[in-house]
Amino acid sequence: MTDTTQHTGPDDSAAQSAAETETPETTERAAEQAAEQAPEQAPDPAAAEMADVLESIETTEAPAAEQAPDEAPATEETPAVEETPAEAPAAAETPAVEEAPAEQAPDEAPAAEETPAVEEKPADAPAAPSPAAMAVPKPSAIPTPAALAHTTPHPVAPVAPAVPETDHSASAAFGRVDENGTVFVRTPEGEREVGSYPGASDADALTYFARKYDELFASAVLLEQRLALPEVPSKDVADGLKTLAAQVKDAAVVGDLDALAAKLDEIQSGIASKRTVEQQHRAEARAAATAEREAIVAEAEAIAGQPENKIQWKTSGARMRELLDEWKAHQRSATRLDRETESSLWTRFSAARNGFDKARRTHFAGLDAAHGEAKAAKERLVAEAERLATSTDWAATAGAFKRLMDEWRRAGRASRTDDDRLWSRFKAAQDAFFAAKDEVVAAEEEEFKGNLVVKEALLVEAEAILPVTDLEKAKAQLRTVQDKWDAAGKVPRADMDRVEKAMRRVEQTVRDAEDRKWKSSNPEVAARARAMVDQLERAVADLQDDLTKAEASGSASKVKKAREALEARQVWLDQARAGVAEFGG
Repeated sequence: MTDTTQHTGPDDSAAQSAAETETPETTERAAEQAAEQAPEQAPDPAAAEMADVLESIETTEAPAAEQAPDEAPATEETPAVEETPAEAPAAAETPAVEEAPAEQAPDEAPAAEETPAVEEKPADAPAAPSPAAMAVPKPSAIPTPAALAHTTPHPVAPVAPAVPETDHSASAAFGRVDENGTVFVRTPEGEREVGSYPGASDADALTYFARKYDELFASAVLLEQRLALPEVPSKDVADGLKTLAAQVKDAAVVGDLDALAAKLDEIQSGIASKRTVEQQHRAEARAAATAEREAIVAEAEAIAGQPENKIQWKTSGARMRELLDEWKAHQRSATRLDRETESSLWTRFSAARNGFDKARRTHFAGLDAAHGEAKAAKERLVAEAERLATSTDWAATAGAFKRLMDEWRRAGRASRTDDDRLWSRFKAAQDAFFAAKDEVVAAEEEEFKGNLVVKEALLVEAEAILPVTDLEKAKAQLRTVQDKWDAAGKVPRADMDRVEKAMRRVEQTVRDAEDRKWKSSNPEVAARARAMVDQLERAVADLQDDLTKAEASGSASKVKKAREALEARQVWLDQARAGVAEFGG
């Protein structure tokens, strides 16, 4: 029987002609050509899983199409091509069995000879959906299971021919075959013609188109499973759904088309929900990335905003370079920011870096100038120190070196190299002078040890003058000791303070005795003391008269007041009389 109804799917329209009748063999060749023209795609774990499922479906359902009406299974000796009716052109000349090995990997066994399921598909059957095409849609034809086996990254073992057949009766229940062999599918809108399967029984024809429906439904289930995987983006699932929906539209299949449409709607709703979640995650990731980038910019601005006199240029410069590396790494690996935000942050970051670099250049330019001035000043100090290094005017030159050291500290710092070199010269000159001075001082110290013995003996003689009993004699003895003391010379520096202080104590004691004697013999002071005594004696006599009058009046308060005044004046009078006694009055 010849099928006069042509059915073309979205993937086999280029392989079919609107005027010719197609057979399963021509359908197979069209699918192979479409697979050869389709661009190769990178292996996908989900696509590999889908390929395995589709291959198992293909190999499982093959015996149903190969069986004769009496359900005798086909074997290698009785291929399905031989059972194809005469109306199928070129079936005997070009059996699909011979073309199957071209689709296999070099190391694969020719599974097509054992399970020639594809050989019996009629011309109007669209190719089964490819997992790779569902994952990444391409404008070319969707590869068939045979083409998918060709792109499998690992060799696939031959499938045993004794695989039990999958039951497609549930899907086949939605179709019927009329007396002309035309297959129809029942829909809520009514029946729709699907196609025909020449040379096959009504049950086989329905099973064939039901199997195609089950393959589409299985692809939808796999796509739904991919939708549930967090690592699969919604865009990939949406692209796969778009490809599958194109295959489902006007597909020549028999089955519950409403259930398939509902499944696609569920996937579409799931994609919308997943896209919402992805958008939320992207917004959160973008906010986190913005905060991280903001932290980089804020730290750069903090470094650039430091007072110049507090900046640690080496440490801060190294940190600025690290922040730039962090920015670049963030651009490469972190979530991308929107153009406006990234531009704004980069403007701030760049301004901070440029400001820091400008301040650093200005600082080091001024530092170079200051180093130059310090170098010139220290070169002058070094020249003067080297001139004084050979001086023997020890005291004056030692003072000059102290002055030069003060000027060296005020001159500031030159560059490290110049500073170290000039300081070495300055210190060498200073050390040369003080080494020579120390040699002379050491020789003098030995000489001064003899002077110390003399002065210690004179110190014993001076202390023997004390206490002073005869002032004139004490003064004469002290003058003699002082003359000998001055003639003795210097003593060692370590003993100088001790012996000098001991001599000063003796001299001060004699001086104090002389002062007391002068005060006691001063006529003017004696006259003032005598006048004070006379005045207090008159005051005491008057107070005695007041006390007598108070007692006569019988007033206790007046008596008390007069007695207190008399006692106070009497104390003063006694003290004044003692002073007059010192002057011998």
